[in-house]
Amino acid sequence: MNRKRRNILITFAVKFTMMSNTEIERTLESKGVRPTANRILVMKELVKATHPVSLADLEARLGFSMDRASIFRVLELFAEKDVVHVIEDGSRSIKYELCQGTHHSIADQHVHFFCERCKETYCFETVKVPEVEMPAGFRPRTINYMVKGICPKCAD
Repeated sequence: MNRKRRNILITFAVKFTMMSNTEIERTLESKGVRPTANRILVMKELVKATHPVSLADLEARLGFSMDRASIFRVLELFAEKDVVHVIEDGSRSIKYELCQGTHHSIADQHVHFFCERCKETYCFETVKVPEVEMPAGFRPRTINYMVKGICPKCAD
């Protein structure tokens, strides 16, 4: 990875992990999402996540502060407004991760890896989804590029 790209990724990671409530509110508003208490709670957990998380993961992290249906409604809105990418990793549980760019595009998307042993989904943020040439008239909005196998910690 070139130095400029690495620095951009580090800056993005630091920015997101240190977001205040005001910054979260501004980010949501910039995506056309009204920053309610529930949306801010879910966003805070997504910001803290080191890998894509499922609805069940968020439910466990939020404890009794929000019910499952409320979390699901927030995630659905976030997906619709391009706050999160929705990842189907083959585990029968949809995963969510924050969109890195200010607007949703395929160029923001990266390859994911699903470990078939530990069931963990990893982001390969430096490995971009390859460009796919589409037939005339087709306009892709999202691509789900998942590699499955065994991660280094499970390889022993």
